[in-house]
Formats: sequence, structure tokens, C-alpha cells
Amino acid sequence: MTEQDFIKLIAKELELKSTQVAATVELLDDENTVPFIARYRKEVTGGLDEVQIRAIEDRIRYMRLMQERKETVLNSIEEQGKLTEELRDSIMAATKLQEVEDLYLPYKPKRRTRATIAKEKGLEPLAARILAQEDVAGQPLQIAAEFINAEREVETAEDALAGARDIIAEIVSDTADFRKYVRECTLNDGEILSEAKDPKNLDVYEIYAEYRDGVKKILPYRVLAINRGERDGFLRVKIDAPGDELVAWLEKQVITNAKCIFKDEINKAVADSYIRLIAPAIEREVRSHLTEIADEHAIKIFSENLHNLLMQPPVKGHIIMGIDPAYRTGCKVAIIDGTGKYLDGDTIYPHQPQNRWDYSKIQIKNLIKKYDVSVIAIGNGTASRETEQLVAETIGEIDDRQLQYIIVNEAGASVYSASPLAKEEFPDLDAAQRGNISIARRLLDPLAELVKIDPKSIGVGLYQHDVNQSNLVRELDRVVESAVNSVGVNLNTASVALLNHVAGIRRSIARNIVEFRDENGRFVSRQQLLQVKGMGPKAFTQCAGFLRVPDGDVFFDSTAIHPESYETADAFLRRLQINPAEVRSSGQVIKLKLKSSGLTVPKLADELSVGLPTLQDILDAIEKPDRDPRDAMDAPIFRSDVLKMEDLQPGMRLKGTVRNVVDFGAFVDIGVKQDGLVHISKMANRYVKNPMDIVSVGDVVDVKIVSIDIAKGRIGLSMIDD
Repeated sequence: MTEQDFIKLIAKELELKSTQVAATVELLDDENTVPFIARYRKEVTGGLDEVQIRAIEDRIRYMRLMQERKETVLNSIEEQGKLTEELRDSIMAATKLQEVEDLYLPYKPKRRTRATIAKEKGLEPLAARILAQEDVAGQPLQIAAEFINAEREVETAEDALAGARDIIAEIVSDTADFRKYVRECTLNDGEILSEAKDPKNLDVYEIYAEYRDGVKKILPYRVLAINRGERDGFLRVKIDAPGDELVAWLEKQVITNAKCIFKDEINKAVADSYIRLIAPAIEREVRSHLTEIADEHAIKIFSENLHNLLMQPPVKGHIIMGIDPAYRTGCKVAIIDGTGKYLDGDTIYPHQPQNRWDYSKIQIKNLIKKYDVSVIAIGNGTASRETEQLVAETIGEIDDRQLQYIIVNEAGASVYSASPLAKEEFPDLDAAQRGNISIARRLLDPLAELVKIDPKSIGVGLYQHDVNQSNLVRELDRVVESAVNSVGVNLNTASVALLNHVAGIRRSIARNIVEFRDENGRFVSRQQLLQVKGMGPKAFTQCAGFLRVPDGDVFFDSTAIHPESYETADAFLRRLQINPAEVRSSGQVIKLKLKSSGLTVPKLADELSVGLPTLQDILDAIEKPDRDPRDAMDAPIFRSDVLKMEDLQPGMRLKGTVRNVVDFGAFVDIGVKQDGLVHISKMANRYVKNPMDIVSVGDVVDVKIVSIDIAKGRIGLSMIDD
């Protein structure tokens, strides 16, 4: 297949035009980033979004790798002198790697097998004669006796037949069409079975002690659970396929002459081929296939949860107190300002063994008063709820103050606190205090802080440590890149970690930007980026539109308009007789001008010789120069008093925040120590196939208490409106 064939195939798969796919592939080959292409090359791609561009990127990579594999396979077969035109055409026409590998199997160099040993004994001619099925008279043992050879360890005629059967078994196993049929039957009609190795020792795998499910219908998370149980040594797992039917089908394909005297030998060889060679290989393939699907599903869930978490709205305009709870070592307290700058810190010991409860409240009050704190962020780790009680009591004792608190997910804070980045940011603070600052900053700006942490440590997925790690890392990097670039980055406040995820910026350039800012003061324009070491024209083109310079010398630098479109944006404003100062004060002036002038965006696009998508993006950016897409998300729930599990009653209705979404439901923080579970069956008054169709991480939802198990720390919730 040629590159053009790939383009056509991808277009058909993704239901796109070939011109769109070809243009996107060309842009990707020219090292343009996906966020840049999606945002600033809409006319070229026909308006493809990031998801579509990623799909094209993945498919073209797969097909090119497949093409490379085809060439390797063809060269290998040709070197063996066994390449025919028919085989070449079959390999070149294959559209899946599995098809290529099936066709290559008979020619693939093998380790020493029973078949190769039989060939070394000179039994290949006998196998060929048996498969020819031309003998209709005589005795198999008499014919096989001709191949007795003591020097080659063929002592009897039965030894000769056994060796010939081994050769036939391998031939049957290596036949691509046979493999394909068995594979498809196993996928469609097979079952996956798991059983306990020791029924008395099942750990968390009790449900899988005697479990059976169809290969075709087993849920992805169950595959991952079974895999983990097998890996941890608690379960035995196998694939149960319709073996008798498959052997009968293979016999029917192989036997072309029912009167042949070698029919029984062929049947034995076919049965051996299936049981010893084909079935185990197909079982491995099917298990691998199921795991791959489960991985993709788990990674998708993790990715969507991570994206929604990163897109949580920042809490602006507050001085924030962060508290990292602990018992013996004390609770670390940190104060940050509205830019995330660390102002002060302390350690309090309200819990056992010190029990300095009242003095801890005095310490908190003093810091609140000194820095005019308006929000307190409490980590959700050990001693979290006891610390929440302390904070709630303290707030209740403060007069004339609108002070509230919130529990913040601290997953990964310890990972950050021990990282080189944290040491570089706060070289004079200990790890515990660094982690506490991270907790406070997560409330201030979740995106800016969470990008500093390995996404796997954030804890918004299921089985994230069991899936293919390279695929997970690649997908999560994409999610972070997408989130960062959709929000945009303040060039004068962004950290190295945040800048590193901007399209076109490598870590070395990110560091150079921060160093340039430290040495020369704040950036006043995007154009200054070209003075940064390592920032060439190509990198500037990719990143400039995603970097913002609020209150800079150039109005457009504070918007999502790309520098390459400044002339068009300027001409657009002049045509409407609007100056940047008017827009800064109110973006609505543009709609008013358009209405009063009778002009339309399509008409202006023609007049200014610019694509309609680009002009529409320019209009949107000018109307809302400070737009943050995260502002449309649900605001976090702040509290001033404490709710305990003992306070809950079935039927009680509460507001909660979705913390994690998984296949079987969603975990919701309702303000007590344990998140409650809304099972998928309790999400709506209708069948719900995917919980993500109903909720996302960060959503604020109304829930009803269905069940409470204080001993096990379990809370059942429902979102169904009675």
C-alpha cells in the first residue's frame, strides 16, 4: 500500500475527506503540534478538532510502522528464496499487523521445534506424501517403514509417522487462514474463566473465585482485575474455546480425499496442531487482545478524569491558608497570596500525642489575622477530618469574617514535595512544607500546580498502574498538553513545569524563558520571546498564540489571537471603527458595531481575504480577551462546619463534588471522611451505559443517601430524582 492508500483508508475509517487527512498528515510531518494545528490551521484541515487530529496521527503512525514491518517480512522471505508474487501481493494488501504476522508465520525463523527435529530426521517427504492424500490403497505403516533410519533415530514405522504428524501439525498451525478462523471463533464464542488457587486466601478477588464470562462481552475493568489477581498469585485464568468444533472444522479444511489411507494420521495431526500449537497461541493472543482493549478503556477513563480535574476553575482573589494534616509530626500550615507566592508558614500540633488543640487554634487565628486569609485548604490525608474539626471550630470563633474551608485532594503532593522541581522552587523549606504549599496552590490554580506532578500519582483513574505504561504516559501527556493550551499561559507568572506543556516549547526553552524573565523583568510583548535562547521562528510560531501577556504593550498579546493574524485583527477593528481601548473596557462593543453597521462576519471575511474560521476565532478572542474556559465549570463547594458519617441518615439529600468516575459509577465527596459511591444504576431514571455520559470529575451534584455502613466506611448514594 502506498502513502496515498493510507490516506484514503484513514479517511474512510474516520469518515473524513481525503483532502483533510492529507493536509493534516502534511502538517504533522512538518512538526506542527496538534494544539497549533487544531487552533490555527482550521482552513487547512477543514476545521478538524484535536481528537480527530490525534486519531489521524495515531493511524498514520500505525500504518507506517506496518509498512516497515511488511518490508522486513518480504526481505526475510526473499532471502529464504520462498517469496512468490502471490505471497507478496497478500502481504502488501494486508491492512492489519496481525494479518502480516499470520502470513509470515510459516517463514519466520523458529527455535528448534518437534517439526524441525522431524525434518532433520528426513521425514519431510513422508509428511508431504501424507498431505498429498493420493494413497487410497496399502497400509500407512508399510509406507512409513521406508523412512526407518537408525542413524537418525527413526527406529520404527510408528516413529516415522509420529515425526510426519509433527511436521503436518506445524504446517496446519502456520496456515494464516486457519489461524484467522480459530481466532475469530475464540473471540466470538470463547469464554474467559478464572478460579481461585486457594479458596481460603482470595484477598479482594472473591468475586473471581469461580468466574466465567464471554470473551466478547466481559467488561474492561473485570479484565484488569482478573489480570491483577493472576499476577498477584490468587487466580488461575484460561480461555475456554469450542475446541471440538474447531478441530472438526480444521479436519474438514485439511482432508481433501476421504478415501486416503492416511486420513486417521491427518486427523491426529490436526487435533495435535490445535491442542498443542494453535489453541495456546490463540489464547495468548486473545488475552493480549482483551488486555489491550481494557488498557485503552482504562486509559481513556483516566484521561477524561484528568482533563476534567485539570480544568477545574481557579479560586481567584484569595489569600489561601494550606494545611497538611498529620498526627505525631504535626500539621504544616502555609500561607500563599493570589499569585501563589509563599508568604509564611508554621507547624501546629493539635492531635495526639501532643494534643495542643487550643494553642493550635490561636496559631491559626494569628495567621488569618496577619495575612487576611479568606480560604483554608485542608489536605485529605491522615488526620484530615480531625483537622477539619479544628478549622471549623476556629472559624466559628472568628467574628465578622466570611471565612470558609475546603478539603483538597492531596494525592501526589508528597511526590511533588520530594521532586527536584520542588527543591528548586523552595530550597530553604523541608519536604512537608513544600507539599503543603502544593495543596494550597491546587485550590488557587489546579492546572498550574497539577502539571508539576506525575499524572499517575493524582489518583483519578482505575488500575492505572496495571495498564501499558508507555501508552498511558503518552496519552496523559496529550491530555495535559491539551488542557494547558486550551486555557493559555500567562507568560509572566508561568512556572517551568507549566511552560513545558505549551505547544512547541521544550523543557530547556521553558527554563530559558523563566531565566530571561528573572534577568530582564516581566515580558511586555510576545515578540520578546524571540530574544530567549533557543526560541527560533518555528518554536515561536507553535507557542506564541498560547502564551498571554496581560496588560502588555500590544493588546492582542493578551488574547488567543496568533501574531500571524495581528494585521487581520487590526484591520477588522479598523473596519468597525473600534480601538483596542474600547475593547479592553467591553468586548460587547464588537457585537453592537456589527449590528449597527449591517456587516456580518462572513462578509468581513471575504472583504479582508481571510478564512471564516480564523476571523470567527479572532472575533471570539477580542470579545473576551481574558476568557478562561475553566470559569464555565462548577465552582468548588466551600464549608464552614463539619459533617460526620454519624450525622448521615438514609434519605438525606446533600450536594457533593465528583472526585473520580469509573466504569461502575462515580465517587462523590459529600463532606465526610469517606467518599460515597453513586453506582451506575443509581445515576438516572434510565439505562446508563457509561457513567461519563452523566457526570465528570469536578461536577457538583445533588445526591441522596441510600445506605451507610460506618464499620466498613461505605456510603451508597443516588442521583435519581424521586
